[in-house]
Amino acid sequence: MPTSEFDPRIRALDIQVSDESLKVQLADGRTISAPLEWYPRLYRATPAQRANWRLIGEGDGIHWPDLDEDVSTIMLIEDAGRLTCAGVRVPRRARGRGGLRSCIQRDARLA
Repeated sequence: MPTSEFDPRIRALDIQVSDESLKVQLADGRTISAPLEWYPRLYRATPAQRANWRLIGEGDGIHWPDLDEDVSTIMLIEDAGRLTCAGVRVPRRARGRGGLRSCIQRDARLA
């Protein structure tokens, strides 16, 4: 069972997508940020396509209907935990796409 079913704080409330990153505001106050290059469809999308999103499953994920792309909130958090700036552990899907030079940036509340 996904962790978000046990902990309603691990749900997305809002997102921001730039040309470089996907930032997700969680119900518990954290902000998780990931390099957009980890999500090829979002990376190649136009700003208008990226702006057309909706939360799914009460914040368990984010859906971009123009792109047929879904990002799970819990997977975003798990990927964030795998990458460290010092140890450079990078999710498999990000290897070879610049993931080694990109670090997850977390809100100061995570420190």
